[in-house]
Amino acid sequence: MKALDELIALLAKLPGLGKKSASRIAYYLLKADSQYVQTLAHQLIHVRERIHPCRECGSYTEDEICSICTDPSRDRSLICVVEQPQDVEVIESIREYRGLYHVLMGVLSPLNGIGPSELRIAKLLERLRALPVKEVIIATNPTLEGDTTALYLVQLIEPLGIRTSRLALGLPVGGDLEYADRLTLARSLQGRTPLTKS
Repeated sequence: MKALDELIALLAKLPGLGKKSASRIAYYLLKADSQYVQTLAHQLIHVRERIHPCRECGSYTEDEICSICTDPSRDRSLICVVEQPQDVEVIESIREYRGLYHVLMGVLSPLNGIGPSELRIAKLLERLRALPVKEVIIATNPTLEGDTTALYLVQLIEPLGIRTSRLALGLPVGGDLEYADRLTLARSLQGRTPLTKS
């Protein structure tokens, strides 16, 4: 069944789905109510047509500028730099951060042909010059590429006289030392915080 095989191949390209999961979804769609399948297909097309990156921060929005960038109550002296739009949602979900965001749309990865010009770094520097920013929080993932991108950004931001910081990395709350990998443990030691004033 060529049509089914093509659908499974397309679904298998989605992140987190292998061929087995894609096959299960395809067979579910074959059995599902046709109205549900039509609504799903319409919604997929609708989302692609209506949602796009915010002109300012790069996060996804239906408007030209997202609700975070236009919110007058946000602290414009803070910008949190993240890799992808979904990272904004993750940080927003904890309701602790009230500054602005900047989405890079990836990380530096020379092996994959991703250099500074492929990311939204120039737009970040433009925003830093235009806004009264006092601190940039770099929230890239703790990977080789994320760390490389963070170091590159620090080199660009330091001459502007703006403080840079990185999200603390280390042991999860409730985690046991014996189960921590060496890199996590090393980062925990490096990023330790004092308990006493002396």
